[in-house]
Amino acid sequence: MRRAERLYALVDLLRGARRPLSAARLSEEFEVSKRTIERDVQSLQLAGVPIYADHGVAGGYSILREHSLPPLNLTAPESLAVLAGLALLETSPYGAAARRARAKVLAISREDQLAPIDEALGAMFVIDSQPPSVSATALIPEAIAARRVTRLVYASEDGVSETTRDVEAMGLLRGGDSWMFVGWCRLRGGIRGFHLDRIRHLEITHEVFPERDPDVLDADLSRWSTRRLG
Repeated sequence: MRRAERLYALVDLLRGARRPLSAARLSEEFEVSKRTIERDVQSLQLAGVPIYADHGVAGGYSILREHSLPPLNLTAPESLAVLAGLALLETSPYGAAARRARAKVLAISREDQLAPIDEALGAMFVIDSQPPSVSATALIPEAIAARRVTRLVYASEDGVSETTRDVEAMGLLRGGDSWMFVGWCRLRGGIRGFHLDRIRHLEITHEVFPERDPDVLDADLSRWSTRRLG
């Protein structure tokens, strides 16, 4: 069994196990050494797979099922589409999660598919605007999910001046080659979009704002041809 196939099978086996499986048990299952199993587990953990070890007589490796998806059998074109899509998210607020997901997809990809997929990805190019500050934008998904008011320092288009805004976090908008943070701006009294590369600082306050009528956001977005991703 090739290593990529073994990693896929290892995750699948741990997901279906009712109790932790020891390195010795796994080494017998895959006919490799315990050291190889330990290296495989470490590689999967580094890729973001939620495997943890229970110590003791009945200990072994387990996987957090609620944090993982069922196994996928992707064809080469499907893997290419997923990896290309994740690469486009690397300059978004979900960039870190996209990189972890990319490592997981590569870990379960068949070795005979990797070379043509890598070649196809190498022939794709993206012209992006200046990447936004990671520290500023990484908090945005959390603010949207928790319905929190964010306080941000926003630069003018010419970069000469800055304003401090309290914004009710409502969503993200991809427009052209850049992402925008969308919310109710209390300074302007309406829906506004903030280009991520112009956000100089962002913090999440403790204030949870009352849920606004979704028609308010939909009406503002109706000015453009938009679609929801879910």
